[in-house]
Amino acid sequence: MKRLQNNRMIVAPLIGLLLAVFVFGSAIASEEEAKQAFNDGLKAQQEGNLDAAILQYKGAIQADPNFVDAYINLGTIYFQQKKYDDALSQFQTAVQKDPKNADALANVGRVEYILRRYAESATAFKSALALNDKNVELYQELAKVYYRQQNYPDLITAVEKQQTLGGGDYLSLYMLGKAYQKEGDNTKAIEAYKKSVQLKADNYAAQFALGQVYLGQEKYRDAAGAFRAALKADPEGFRAAYNYAVAMESLDPEAYDANITNWESFIKIARKDPKAKSDVAIAQQHVKELKDTKEKASLQ
Repeated sequence: MKRLQNNRMIVAPLIGLLLAVFVFGSAIASEEEAKQAFNDGLKAQQEGNLDAAILQYKGAIQADPNFVDAYINLGTIYFQQKKYDDALSQFQTAVQKDPKNADALANVGRVEYILRRYAESATAFKSALALNDKNVELYQELAKVYYRQQNYPDLITAVEKQQTLGGGDYLSLYMLGKAYQKEGDNTKAIEAYKKSVQLKADNYAAQFALGQVYLGQEKYRDAAGAFRAALKADPEGFRAAYNYAVAMESLDPEAYDANITNWESFIKIARKDPKAKSDVAIAQQHVKELKDTKEKASLQ
């Protein structure tokens, strides 16, 4: 009996060892299968065959449910296809699997932004930046969220941080200018708008905003120059045409011919846009008044 017991004691660990080897070998096989499916998916994605890529990424996840990159790439395809709920699900799963994956967190932020869930988007971007606070692009994207939230103090902080890291594209600088303008610092607003224009000359939004600041300061020549540049960037920009006419008439109210021409140019552009209907009516009446005033002045 003792001998039989000894045999049992020897056999039991041997069975356990064989089982461990089998499980370990199965895990290796699944991992290799997942890697192969992922690589096949990546190749299909690069070739533009998104349906095949989706199937391969799903196969990689099935073989290895912890394959974070497969979730991210699958979510990226859904994002490109504008299947935002599906994309968000994949990116959120990637974050659950790897809470310190900055790419997955940033992608959550991007989808939430598209879905206009700005609080959630800001949280995701800030979490990504907590893991990688040198990422210039993330500060830019966080600034866009703050702009939508009209959170101008935090927008200023985000873009200024972006600039200290050597970043600062024309859009970020435009948003920075708007934030300074809303906070009542026109000097810094003008500086930011000018930097935005330096990076992109045909920048209607920044040129128009710059003109508005100058117009408010009664710097009519500077305002006219900015609105003229805005019109060059977008010849159909009827608001710039309106403000250009205002600035030029403010510079020289008695330049009747020039002022009439400017207002008629605005009317020609704006009558195509239903949003400008009331402004067109006002301008048409003003042109009549200018013509009457010109005629009276010529009789004196």
